[in-house]
Amino acid sequence: MSAVVDTLYSVNAWCKKHVVVTAAVLIAVMLALPQIYGKSYFMGVMCRICLYALLAGALNIINGYSGMTCLGAAGFFCVGAYTEAILSTRAAWNFWLALPVAGIVTAVIGLLVALPTLKMSGIYLSIVTLGFSEIARLIALNWTALTGGALGIKGIPIPQFFGIAIRNPRRYYYVFLGFAILFLFVSHRVINSRIGRAWMSIRENELAAKSLGVDSSRYKISNFMYGAFWIGVAGAIYAPYVRFIDSTYFTLDEGWNILSMVIIGGQGTLVGPVVGSIIVNFLTEVLRPIGQWRLVAYALLIIIMMWFRPQGLVGASAVAGNLSLRRFVKRAVKAGKTKSSDGKRDTEVSK
Repeated sequence: MSAVVDTLYSVNAWCKKHVVVTAAVLIAVMLALPQIYGKSYFMGVMCRICLYALLAGALNIINGYSGMTCLGAAGFFCVGAYTEAILSTRAAWNFWLALPVAGIVTAVIGLLVALPTLKMSGIYLSIVTLGFSEIARLIALNWTALTGGALGIKGIPIPQFFGIAIRNPRRYYYVFLGFAILFLFVSHRVINSRIGRAWMSIRENELAAKSLGVDSSRYKISNFMYGAFWIGVAGAIYAPYVRFIDSTYFTLDEGWNILSMVIIGGQGTLVGPVVGSIIVNFLTEVLRPIGQWRLVAYALLIIIMMWFRPQGLVGASAVAGNLSLRRFVKRAVKAGKTKSSDGKRDTEVSK
């Protein structure tokens, strides 16, 4: 086990050292995937992985880089999806025009949620964002004239790219993948800029950041709006993919699902939510025969992660009072050897 962990860490170190090469290889493989194995079911799974990588990554921007605790991802997802669906069905807008508008509308909603919560943190902020998520779903359910109510919005137009209709999962996969890569690229630049450093300084110690001249209120709002924008974009991509949406798509379960990907993959890293998305979606398919009991499996996985690897699989920052997986395995192996040798000595003494 220790050898496996050492190998994983060596691979991780090599990838960090050769970021450009690693990224180029991964992108090339992902682009060639439909040509290698383009079965409809498999491509549908890959579409979900890319979608949730974008959703979890955007939530991670809020939770992982600014230190705020947002549980309202499903609400922002709902706003983005319904905005695109309404604009494309009622106003006959083109998908590529409705998509950025949906992101901007969601960012504005994020601003309205962030303004009254600037002084809140921890559980209080979590409750407010959780309440917003449920309010967004209830508005979608009850504003029949605009959202269709319980009947939802159906017949959402299929997007086109230079006259090519994006009809099947194989084609739509490139849309999800393209926006996931765009999000990672833009977010990498933002996080390594002055704005990103300000977010992380607030996460580490807001009082110290203020003493150094960081306007915490302004940067918290910008962080919330940025994360909400990308969640709204994900919703806008998702709506024409399923071609029908209603309020049942955006329940609290969906929010917990997205949050679990962030926790499992690792907060405060761009790669973590991608890993979390792959693992959770893989488990969803494997555990599909047991139905809702798979939620119990997710909960157990999160508990195990919090116990052995609280920073997530890819999380870089160690949490005080907890051992990293590598040290844990090495110490466990060492303890096992010690107990074994002690047992032999006791046997010899008794003889």
